[in-house]
Amino acid sequence: MTFSSLVFLCIFFPIVFCLHSFIPSIKVRNGLLIIASLIFYGFGEPVYVFLMIFSALFNYSSARLLERKTGSKGVLIFAVVVNIGLLCVFKYTGFLITTINDLFKVGIPVPAIALPIGISFFTFQALSYVIDVYRGKVEVQKSFPKVLLYISFFPQLIAGPIVKYKDIEKEINEREVVITEVAPGLRRFILGLGKKVLIANTMAVAADSVFALDKGELNILLAWIGAVAYALQIYFDFSGYSDMAIGLGKMFGFNFRENFDYPYISVNVKEFWRRWHISLSSWFKDYVYIPLGGNRKGSLRTGLNKLIVFFLTGLWHGANWTFVVWGLFHGFFSFLEEFVPAIRKLPRLIGHIYLMLVVIIGFVIFRADNMGQAFQVIGQMLTGFNFDAASLSLTMQQLTPFVIVMLVAAVIACGGGQKIYSGLVDKFTRGGELIKKQNLVEIITYVISFGILIWCILRLSSGSYNPFIYFRF
Repeated sequence: MTFSSLVFLCIFFPIVFCLHSFIPSIKVRNGLLIIASLIFYGFGEPVYVFLMIFSALFNYSSARLLERKTGSKGVLIFAVVVNIGLLCVFKYTGFLITTINDLFKVGIPVPAIALPIGISFFTFQALSYVIDVYRGKVEVQKSFPKVLLYISFFPQLIAGPIVKYKDIEKEINEREVVITEVAPGLRRFILGLGKKVLIANTMAVAADSVFALDKGELNILLAWIGAVAYALQIYFDFSGYSDMAIGLGKMFGFNFRENFDYPYISVNVKEFWRRWHISLSSWFKDYVYIPLGGNRKGSLRTGLNKLIVFFLTGLWHGANWTFVVWGLFHGFFSFLEEFVPAIRKLPRLIGHIYLMLVVIIGFVIFRADNMGQAFQVIGQMLTGFNFDAASLSLTMQQLTPFVIVMLVAAVIACGGGQKIYSGLVDKFTRGGELIKKQNLVEIITYVISFGILIWCILRLSSGSYNPFIYFRF
């Protein structure tokens, strides 16, 4: 995330935004965004642009066939099979063949299939459109370019949030660029950029250093530093991208739904998944959990349905058993909470400690290269009481002054630091005499945002390549 990021910040985005703002025709605006989105995707994946166009065309055609009603269920099944099939071919072929080789001790050649960036996101968006057409929740879009724009729109194309067609149908057909939305959108984008460049990338250095150590070099302090650093890295990396996508969308006249709602203040797994990666959670709820029966068929069936959803959630994240185990790990605690209601009634502090232990240990599994490494790190988190000079020296190397500052900033932000600003604005708008104070707060936030932007550009120009974690999903 260096040269390409600077190109995006300083050249690509300003040009596209200015052209979009001055073009009066919605049809031409949409055409501009389609071209920009294809160029944006093609910058990293030139060949797979055609795969994304095929996905859009196939799902557009499927929806048009569903409009005829006759044989619609068969069309839907075929569309789901093709979409999931493409996802499996590009994402899971190597994983499946490797698993077969390991289980049956055979030597089937593993094909080297490159993973198209963001395929999980645009495939799920396409599926939600077709399924919603079948259910009658949205009208069939008769314009292929509008469907292509929906699937390829560059702000959230690579790493979400997963946007449902019904949420932006109105904006695709008719929208305005309003200055009162542009400024907050830009500020939201910069906030997300700061989360990624300043916090996530800093936590990544500590996490990567710890996970690269051998078992003999780890102790309880290093293991916890690595685990906590990664939990913070993935949150600020992914929520930062979502903030950038939401901000950019707002600048172009689109209103994307929130994807994170301070998940680390949760007190149980159920609440955590209402706050974490909301677009994915709601997708699985609408298109898997509820069709399976949801919570309508008793506690046992509800728990089983949740386990299925969590298994699929883990598998969606990547072709590795660590992701599957991570999903089932969360599923187990969700299942446990279903049958032991007392867990959901714990005092808030104890519930929060319980949830964070589940989340942090879960993310160790998520981050590990394999289950052996996951058990190794978790084991040291629990029993690694070796405090020799080498381990203590490695520990101090991770806790640089800048890491400590970013760690404190991360903890404050996780606890709802952003809400402080909203609270100030609410306070200052109570009464006409406080309007000037509100304006002052607004000015201060924009000045701070500008400072963050400059700081991020300087860090990007001198830093190493560190892509968003969810690019590979």
